[in-house]
Amino acid sequence: MVVDSKVSLTDYERYTNAEEDDKPKFLKDHINSLRKHVEQLSAKKYEDLYEMESPDFVLMFVPIEPAFAVAINEDVSLYNKAFEQNIVIVTPSTLLATLRTIDTMWSNEKQQKNAIEIARQAGALYDKFEGFVSDLTKVGKKMDEAKSEYRGAMNKLVDGRGNIITSIERLKKMGAKAKKSLPEPILKRAQEDDFEEDPKLEL
Repeated sequence: MVVDSKVSLTDYERYTNAEEDDKPKFLKDHINSLRKHVEQLSAKKYEDLYEMESPDFVLMFVPIEPAFAVAINEDVSLYNKAFEQNIVIVTPSTLLATLRTIDTMWSNEKQQKNAIEIARQAGALYDKFEGFVSDLTKVGKKMDEAKSEYRGAMNKLVDGRGNIITSIERLKKMGAKAKKSLPEPILKRAQEDDFEEDPKLEL
């Protein structure tokens, strides 16, 4: 937060020390001095100079309370015209309250930004999770299909009379030279299936 404290109160000092007849002139000079300082602050754009996170206005600190009070009593538009130029005039009695108000506004803004960011990230996470679940479901279906195809292929190998397993095994018994043997559980199942399909084999 940029706070300017270089307000010249020379004309105010002259006003307070002047004779009654001269006071209006020095009061006018004092008000003009405040207006000029507002315009100078507005033109300098302090809020843009330091590349920092700052409001788009500057606090103009008037260190003597009566100096601002006498000016605002004479020219009630002084504060509003300064505000229109992004300058907020503060005094010892209003500076702390103004800073606390700004701090509260910043805190609320950050909380709102955090809430928006949390909502954004939560939405992105949900979308990713939905995609993951969809992919996992597809994998499960593919696995079921693969199991079904596997069972179908195995059934063709071992089911029925003259199935492929028993036929291949007969070749080995007939003298085919093979160094390896088919797995015993599959061979047993195929032989049982082949036997059940032709009861005459019991004779």
